[in-house]
Amino acid sequence: MDIYHERQRQMLCAVHTLNNLFQDRNAYSKADLDAISYNLSPDAFVNPHKNMLGLGNYDVNVVMAALLLKEYEAVWFDKRLGLESLELQQIFGFVVNKPSNVNLIWLEVPIKRPHWFAVRKINDNYYNLDSKLSSPQCIGNEEKLVEFLTELLSLPAVQLLVIVEKSVAENSLWKRL
Repeated sequence: MDIYHERQRQMLCAVHTLNNLFQDRNAYSKADLDAISYNLSPDAFVNPHKNMLGLGNYDVNVVMAALLLKEYEAVWFDKRLGLESLELQQIFGFVVNKPSNVNLIWLEVPIKRPHWFAVRKINDNYYNLDSKLSSPQCIGNEEKLVEFLTELLSLPAVQLLVIVEKSVAENSLWKRL
């Protein structure tokens, strides 16, 4: 199976993350996430769920609502639990939110903005499907995944969402008791 991987355009990392997660170029479009953000705040003069210029940069509420449309849920992972608490066989994938540098043409600005990317098991290996990468990065087996996520979670302000089917979320089957 070929691995589908969208590359970063504008501030559309949430669109790329969802399409990479579902391995489907047609899973979501900018128009889809714009519609979700407007549905979340229909009366807002300035929509709080996306960039005010309409360039993307969608927040977690938009990502979570988009997942629900496909019968999946995002469960925020509490770093204090430890990754050994995850039941990896029940998990569809992961969505990471990591602060990223802002670049204006050739100049790096000392501002950070949130960047979304997906991690998912495909063909018996886990892959980093970050749209800022030129191609998917093979992480490896479960042990390597835990090392990768441990390193990510040690960074300041990194958040991890565990992506599971709705029934798995409802019954908390994604975590070990």
